[in-house]
Amino acid sequence: MAYPGTFSDEPLTPAGRLFLQPHTNIIIHCILRGRNPIDIDAVKSTVKSSLMMQHPRFCSLLVRDKNGFEHWRRTQLDIDQHIIVINNRLDKSGNFMDESQGFSTEEEDEDYDEAAVNQIHHALGDGVSLMSMLMASCRRVDDADALPRMVPEKNVELKGGKRRDCFWLFGVFWWFVKMVWFTLMFVMEFTVKSLLLCDSKTVITGGDGVELWPRKLATARFLLEDMKVVKKAIPNTTINDVLLAVVSSGLSRYLDHRTPNALHEGLRMTGVAMVNLRAQPGLQDLSKSMKGNSEARWGNKFGVILVPVYYHKAGNNPLEYLKRAKTTVDMKKHSLEAYFSYRIGDLVMSLLGPKYASLLNYKLLCNTTFTISNLIGPLDEVTLAGNPISSIKVNTTSLPQAITMHVLSYAGRAEMQIIVAKDIIPDPEFLAKCFEDALTEMKEAALRNQ
Repeated sequence: MAYPGTFSDEPLTPAGRLFLQPHTNIIIHCILRGRNPIDIDAVKSTVKSSLMMQHPRFCSLLVRDKNGFEHWRRTQLDIDQHIIVINNRLDKSGNFMDESQGFSTEEEDEDYDEAAVNQIHHALGDGVSLMSMLMASCRRVDDADALPRMVPEKNVELKGGKRRDCFWLFGVFWWFVKMVWFTLMFVMEFTVKSLLLCDSKTVITGGDGVELWPRKLATARFLLEDMKVVKKAIPNTTINDVLLAVVSSGLSRYLDHRTPNALHEGLRMTGVAMVNLRAQPGLQDLSKSMKGNSEARWGNKFGVILVPVYYHKAGNNPLEYLKRAKTTVDMKKHSLEAYFSYRIGDLVMSLLGPKYASLLNYKLLCNTTFTISNLIGPLDEVTLAGNPISSIKVNTTSLPQAITMHVLSYAGRAEMQIIVAKDIIPDPEFLAKCFEDALTEMKEAALRNQ
């Protein structure tokens, strides 16, 4: 029951209102697999004592006023209505099994992990906010009192230290000129892609209405150590560069398999990627994010950038994919595309309302080939309610694109959840293998070049 009156009502953010529209109504799924059977009472106790119970977003109902505007209204939270036990078993892919089907003899001899599936509406927050909330309730396996270790922050300084000579000033000026040029170029491209221009059609292209088609799910698994070997092949390369190279190479492999010799060299496919816009790049300090005026504020605080990948026939040097990916990412990082996309969305919401902002976002997704997100998880294995977690995976409900990829790193591994429209891509397991083989081939090439 909601508290009487509206004294505690808080308006939704523009992004929150966007995710309530029919075309952009998105649910986030987080799958936690435990090494031991789940103790439901321990889970409830952990939730009741967590910061989640203090956070207004998780203790509020969504209400609409007489003018149709959405608000959060504080209410009493009943944990038993939100923790639901399903006794169906899971197969190796994490899919529910019909008990009448049973398992083969070989599978029955194995120990199956226990799983918890969290469903959270995107209006509550983005991946960074929600993962921060989850990690605040977890503890390290090797230290039951310690919070999970995250990737340490890096302080970036302009080369040249405190020099203020003419060369330094010229460098700053040239940096500014490039930022303005790249921003103008990418913002113009973003606008045209949102309104007019769509990717060339291939066998992996989605489109209007495809979000309603049946889906299949597969997982590509990578070792972060392998990615680190690859990124050393080219100076100043990042894990994100390697990931984009893997996507580019993997899609080329898959298209070669589905339509050999049917595509021209260098065919462009455009991806939509999310960029965290908070001042703190990693997971957030919840004590700060719960304060309304904090730069690390809770909610949806991300921009969107377009990341092009290109089809190339098999036989090319695998590290060429990495060189192209690094060039693309370097230019994107040097622009304000993500910031402008966020501000443009806010402007459209303010001037035209959430309906037209949602349609604009939907049009962008229809005109592109895939969406990809990448989230950094804890460095070490963690426990939740005393149960060691063997894996953490995230994905979302369907988009009009035929491929959506969500990557999360955890304890030295990275798992990519690949969600596809199965009538367009009937074999996502093979697509996952294309991505895995792409990284393996790049690693072998990097080792040969050492």
